[in-house]
Amino acid sequence: METVRTCVGCRARAPRSSLLRVVADGSVLVADERAVLPGRGAWVHETDACVSKALARRAFVRALRVSGPLDTQTFESHHQRKG
Repeated sequence: METVRTCVGCRARAPRSSLLRVVADGSVLVADERAVLPGRGAWVHETDACVSKALARRAFVRALRVSGPLDTQTFESHHQRKG
């Protein structure tokens, strides 16, 4: 049985394999495609709708429990290249 996680964008539960893990590396938001980076992770569907909603709601900041703003430019450019 596969582990289930909740997408921080749409709040729907989904199998871990269908979601992208995202971590904070210092104050930079980083996509963890292999789900092996250390630290707390947040999970999101790799769709424009879910990523946009999570960024707009500042869901990554809350889910990753970071203080202060996150630099999302690297993550956004990564997501746009894949999409």
